Amino acid sequence: MKAAVLTFPGSNCDEDLLWAVKEIARQEATLVPATTTTLAGYDLVLVPGGFSYGDYLRSGAIAKFAPVMTALKTFAANGGYVLGICNGFQILTEAGLLPGALQWNTSLTFVCEPEPLIVANATTAFSNQYTAGQKLSLPIAHGEGNYYADDETLAAIEANDQVVFRYAANPNGSLNDIAGLTNAAGNVMGMMPHPERAVEALLGSTDGLGVFDSLITATKGAAHVAD
Repeated sequence: MKAAVLTFPGSNCDEDLLWAVKEIARQEATLVPATTTTLAGYDLVLVPGGFSYGDYLRSGAIAKFAPVMTALKTFAANGGYVLGICNGFQILTEAGLLPGALQWNTSLTFVCEPEPLIVANATTAFSNQYTAGQKLSLPIAHGEGNYYADDETLAAIEANDQVVFRYAANPNGSLNDIAGLTNAAGNVMGMMPHPERAVEALLGSTDGLGVFDSLITATKGAAHVAD
């Protein structure tokens, strides 16, 4: 698997993601700046957490205009796998690559803590190494993680089985306890919890490894995606 880890001004989880893919999952990965205009040759694009462009206006609202986003949309349209984590999830919704939006937590405070999750769908490219109903513990760190979608969109998401992870004890007010979901095609996923921060026992959990192992399984034998 060859992965691109996007990095925007203000990203602060890009190095964590690079470490998880290269040193833990033992896969090829490189940092790719937001000024890049092509993503040819990659199997996976990772959009990291942080505060892209200082989260001015709202989270992800400026990042969606970065040059690399045109290439990312083409990459996703061609079936390439895309994973957005925390701010990456916010960017993907702002760019229209995922339905819905992320708004302020109902507490109106930043929440940073290990969070219990439940695997809602274990058949996706991002979750095939888990089992349905499996309980996980992954850290969260966000102020705008409250997932919202209108009734029609939410019904479609549920009908299409797009929800991959749900909160066991909803920390931010997300509708239907949604912690992570895919697009209708199943090749783009956004999640607020940080799997890259739960890949070593020293960090308190290895529950995040399943996300990366799932993607390795999904991309085995796949040709690199051209843009």
